[in-house]
Amino acid sequence: MQQTVKVVGIGGSPRPDSTAERALRAVLAEAERQGAEVSLIGGAELVMPLYDPRDELRSARALRLVAEIAGADGLVLASPAYHGSISGLVKNALDHVEELREDPRPYFSGRAVGSVAVAQGWQGGVSTLAALRDVTHALRGWPTPLGVVVNTETTRFGPDGECGDPRVRGQLATMAAQVVDFARMNLRAPAAREAAGVEVLAPAGK
Repeated sequence: MQQTVKVVGIGGSPRPDSTAERALRAVLAEAERQGAEVSLIGGAELVMPLYDPRDELRSARALRLVAEIAGADGLVLASPAYHGSISGLVKNALDHVEELREDPRPYFSGRAVGSVAVAQGWQGGVSTLAALRDVTHALRGWPTPLGVVVNTETTRFGPDGECGDPRVRGQLATMAAQVVDFARMNLRAPAAREAAGVEVLAPAGK
């Protein structure tokens, strides 16, 4: 029996039902179809004060964001391209992950992270995707082998949220599978190491 894993999607724009959010929903729908528990923190829910590490008070939205990430086995990030990089809205949300620095799984540790960039054209989309993957590395996450660029000049989502481009639709589904598969493998890893008699060393300083 397959283990249930939790996949959290984060991203979009303040505009309801943006293309980035539709792409994010498509990835989460596929993850759910594969047996994962999913949750979405969409663009409007990411509108929160700028992250200041000196501020001990956090908004309810910021607290929920950090709690969802802390409880996730896998993540999916989606951002529109703003001047060739991650939008300020999504970047500010990712800055709040600093709150997990002392967590047993700090930042994105031990989690596969899928990335989706949405742009009107390829150049901005590709550079935004690279930025999302760089941030994932910096936060100690595992970027999925496949990242997806949605070029709105060639790709549309229908009223039902279905991606009209079969190639992009397939890429979003493949990325969802990679997040779910990695999460399941990571959950099984400690038991497999124990069964094999492999000693697991505690991190330095623990």
